[in-house]
Amino acid sequence: MKRESPSFGGLFDIDAKREAIMEMESIMAQPGFWDDSGTSREIIKKRTTLEKVVQLWDGLVRQTEDARVMIELGEEAQDAETLTEVHGMAVRLMEAVGAAEFQRMLCGPHDRNSCFITINPGAGGTESQDWAEMILRMYLRYCEKKGWKTVITEYQAGDEAGLKSATFNVSGEYAYGYLRAEAGIHRLVRISPFDSNARRHTSFASMYAFPEIEEEDIEIKISDTDLKVDTFRSGGAGGQHVNTTDSAVRITHLPSGIIVACQSERSQISNRATAMKVLRAKLYEREVEERKDKASEIAAEKKEIGWGSQIRSYVLHPYKMVKDLRTGVESGNPDSVLDGNLEDFVVAYLMGVRRNVGDAE
Repeated sequence: MKRESPSFGGLFDIDAKREAIMEMESIMAQPGFWDDSGTSREIIKKRTTLEKVVQLWDGLVRQTEDARVMIELGEEAQDAETLTEVHGMAVRLMEAVGAAEFQRMLCGPHDRNSCFITINPGAGGTESQDWAEMILRMYLRYCEKKGWKTVITEYQAGDEAGLKSATFNVSGEYAYGYLRAEAGIHRLVRISPFDSNARRHTSFASMYAFPEIEEEDIEIKISDTDLKVDTFRSGGAGGQHVNTTDSAVRITHLPSGIIVACQSERSQISNRATAMKVLRAKLYEREVEERKDKASEIAAEKKEIGWGSQIRSYVLHPYKMVKDLRTGVESGNPDSVLDGNLEDFVVAYLMGVRRNVGDAE
């Protein structure tokens, strides 16, 4: 028998969350809980999410109480050393509150999920293909700094340098919640290393994130008759990221025209399974788009990869600066940003998006 998973209220309604956790634990203790694996997984996932919110709240309450006690002691004793300690506790508390506020931004239905990232160059041939390769490295480095595991599942090398397309999987908690903030068009201005006259060039590349979706999470029906499956040999500039056997798989979903590929494993079966995950994720986003009056959060910014549609500019000449055109966040150190130091941009965007939504409400 399929059970309804308990609902819960607003994010900071802690009492309701404690009650929901108790209700879930009661359901989990019942015989036959694992008979419906899909519902069981959903309940456990929601319980884990609620427990982390409650633990975060309890930690803030403890810090607040500790600071209050120290303030009272400091006022009574007029002890400068105690007051200095209170100041330090207040600073740490404010930092914890800020972290909790940011955590509140990651409350979308799939924000906790792992995800797939696709990178594509804009028009401009070798220039844009090289820029796309730089973007790929930037996000791989960012994921490495976050402690997330990455696997390049598809890589098509550029004609002379860079890449024509790439897809990689990111495994880690809240990977999609963070990386969806980076979806859009990225613009580079530099002296071209491919121009013998050393002229300045402008290049574009796109990055999009798709949440990794389990079959149990959505009702996306994929018929074998709707699929065209081709196998091919991996190759190109992927280096150690890809293999060179005939096990690479390309799947075309005939009804939608969506094409996905995977070449990261030596097993054709494994590559097909990963390609199907990518396809399921993209079909999910397509389904979301069709159900809404406007494009989904992920695809809303998908525009022509060119002028007027970029979310961020990276200028290496005649001056050095990276500027996010959505939030106004700037950095005078493009080398650091291109090495994966993106947290300031990500946090600013996520916090800004939530506040704008709240203001609109």
